[in-house]
Formats: sequence, structure tokens, C-alpha cells
Amino acid sequence: MIVNKAYRYRIYPTDAQKVFFAKTFGCVRFIYNVMLHDKIKHYEESRQMLKNTPAQYKNEHEFLKEVDSLALANAQLNLEKAYKNFFREQKKGNNKQGFPK
Repeated sequence: MIVNKAYRYRIYPTDAQKVFFAKTFGCVRFIYNVMLHDKIKHYEESRQMLKNTPAQYKNEHEFLKEVDSLALANAQLNLEKAYKNFFREQKKGNNKQGFPK
């Protein structure tokens, strides 16, 4: 017999940690939106998908260097998945996903 246990934790971040979390979440939102904008613009111009990464934006936007690169990479993965799902569903004629926002 398999017994599953669940543990619930509550964290109490310090003020410095709260600031770090806010910066991270803000940068993730920013990079997702900027990368999506660039993908849309590139697709409208060339009808090809753009392969962009968060690292390409770090020189232009210095504040992206302050947060964890894995958080930004996860935003990239989420965007890629949403973009591919949209085009896959569009080809099948069943557009459930909607365009990434």
C-alpha cells in the first residue's frame, strides 16, 4: 500500500527577500512581454518564428542581470510552449489555446 503525505509550509521572507521576489516577478513579466512582442513583430515581417533568448536582452536592459537567470529561462520556455500550442492548434483547425498574451 502506498501512502502519500503532503506538507504545507509558510514562509516569512525578510524585507530584502520581498524586494528580491518583486524584482524577479517583475523581470519575468517584462521578459515574457518583450519576447512575445519581438516574436509577433518578426513573424509579421518574415512569416518565420523567431528564436530569441533572455540573454539577448541583458545588455540593453541591465536590471535583468540582477535576477536569477533560471526564472527568465522559465519565462522563455512558457512563451515557447504557448506560441507552439497556438500554431499547432491552428493547423488542426481547433484553436482552443488562443494567441499568447
